[in-house]
Amino acid sequence: MVKITKSEYILSAAWKSQWPADSFPEICLAGRSNVGKSSFINTMLGRNGLAKVSSTPGKTRTLNFYNVNDALYFVDVPGYGYAKVNDRMTKQFGKTMDEYITQRKTLKGFILLVDYRHKPTKDDVLMYQFIKHHDIPVIVVATKEDKLKRNDLKKNEKLIRDTLQLQHEDQFVRFSSLKKKGIEETWHHIYELCDIDFE
Repeated sequence: MVKITKSEYILSAAWKSQWPADSFPEICLAGRSNVGKSSFINTMLGRNGLAKVSSTPGKTRTLNFYNVNDALYFVDVPGYGYAKVNDRMTKQFGKTMDEYITQRKTLKGFILLVDYRHKPTKDDVLMYQFIKHHDIPVIVVATKEDKLKRNDLKKNEKLIRDTLQLQHEDQFVRFSSLKKKGIEETWHHIYELCDIDFE
């Protein structure tokens, strides 16, 4: 069982020059703006309010770094799926993301959060394809598991796997912040990607 002894927000980086200089392995988190990413981070790190929900969804355009146990970083990227951001800002952030994925040697994998209740959106599929294009491992975390009926779990998992065309080397985790479900399994996959001994 993973014991979180330290979890803290470090910084928000709009530019490559602001990325932390540490050599901790990094796990990047991506997902739609309303998928429950802040709840996922807070649940995984055992700290309510560490990651705050933006009052203007999709507006923030920075990479947010969280130190976990002085062993790895969670890197939270802005939620996608909102059209209110102007084109120039979107293009600039696309460039930042591209730089991060192609140049960040400490990046070990992505957690792609999808809503377990629904078929992945076009944006979800594009994000998965973008990550896989760069040969980066993915853990697909299906949030809001508690809102599904039991007999829909397998059906919706198949829908998500088929829509994303999830590769055999990538993981699928059923997750619920409310029921604290999927935490240990997700940590196990993270530690494996980061080559850290799972306690």
